Order: sequence, then structure tokens, then C-alpha cells
Amino acid sequence: MTPLSILLSFFPTVNLILVGVSFFYTCHAPGIASILSLLFSLYGLPVLAYRVHHLFYPIQEGIAYLRAKGYSPWWGSHQIQAIYIAIPALEAILRLIPGAFSLWLRLWGAKVGKQVYWTPHIEIADRSLLEIGDRVVFGHRVGIYPHVIKPKKDDLILYVKRIKIGNDVFVGAGSNLTAGVSIADGTFLPAITNVHPNQKV
Repeated sequence: MTPLSILLSFFPTVNLILVGVSFFYTCHAPGIASILSLLFSLYGLPVLAYRVHHLFYPIQEGIAYLRAKGYSPWWGSHQIQAIYIAIPALEAILRLIPGAFSLWLRLWGAKVGKQVYWTPHIEIADRSLLEIGDRVVFGHRVGIYPHVIKPKKDDLILYVKRIKIGNDVFVGAGSNLTAGVSIADGTFLPAITNVHPNQKV
């Protein structure tokens, strides 16, 4: 791992510490400033860190090796997003507010259309690698994973590719979408469907 990889592996810990400090600050001195500091540590800092990281180290689609000597932009971006994967309730709250979660994903760089319905229990691994059309419905416990990792000898192969979903698509409960998946307009995806890398539906 490069020095930057090691440094960013501590980002989730630092983020949690800042959330804890902001929480105690809010309890000790409730007010606009303390509440804003808590909201910033929960939602503002990771997005800001990701945007700065993306300016210098944009995620490259395709195949890479995680144990290679060079720095992996995907690894850094994944560490920045780790708090939302580890504590899914943080994003589940946003999904209870109409339009808030779609706006949240756009802040990360995703393309999200109008009137997209998100159920509270959805897992997204890479928020920036999504293109979603209008009037898409996501069922309960859908998993969206624009990356795949596979062991090969003494290394780990990483495959990253954007997931594209057209207009008027229904993604059934328990379905999993992986790297490079493309779903055409008007598609009905039955419950518990596993769509494999680069598969077109």
C-alpha cells in the first residue's frame, strides 16, 4: 500500500471521532453552531473529502490490481464512503425524505433522474458510479455494487465500471447489481435477481 492508501484507511476513524466530538458539543452547548458541526461531520466532510480526492485521483473504470505499487483511487474513495456502509442508518434517514437521497447521490457525482423511489434498506458501494433514469423504483434490500474484487494468485483483481439504469425500471427486492450492468428502459427485474458484471438486461 502507498502512503496515501494507508493515510486514507484512517479516514473512517477520524470521521467517527469528529462525529463523536460534535455530538458531545451539541449535548453540552445545544445551538445552531453545534448542530451544524454535527451535520457537517456526518454528511458534509465525507462529500467534501471525496470531491477533493476526485479532483486529483479520479476513479478509473476497468481492471486494476489492488496490491500493485501504484495508488488505487478506488481504494481511497471507498474509505471515504465507509461510514455509510458501516452505519447504513445514516443514509436510511435521507431516504425517508422525498428527493433527499437522490440529491445526496448527485453530490457524490452520480446521475440520478426524477421521481426515483428508494426503499430505506438499500446498499450502495460506490455512490459516484451510477447513472439512473427517471421513475425508477428500488425494492427492499437491493444491493448496488459498481466494483468487483476477485483473488488471483498473490494479488486481488479490481474491476470497476459504472452501473446504468434506464427510465421506468423496477428493481425487485433483494436484487444485486454489479459492475458494468446496464438495464434498459421499462425493464421489470424480478425479486432476488443477481445481475452479473457487464450484463445487459
